[in-house]
Amino acid sequence: MKRSLMDILRCPECKGELDLNVEQENDKIEEGSLHCEKCDVDYPIEDGIPNMLPKKD
Repeated sequence: MKRSLMDILRCPECKGELDLNVEQENDKIEEGSLHCEKCDVDYPIEDGIPNMLPKKD
């Protein structure tokens, strides 16, 4: 995932801003997570791909 995507990515639940937590980065972010403060939900980034599917109840 490229850092420039942070300008357009929003929480799929509330459409709020996401905080980026990076664990591994080369030319792009390979591992980490995106966190929505309002929903208190973390979306993982694995192999450079953010998994932002809404959580099912």
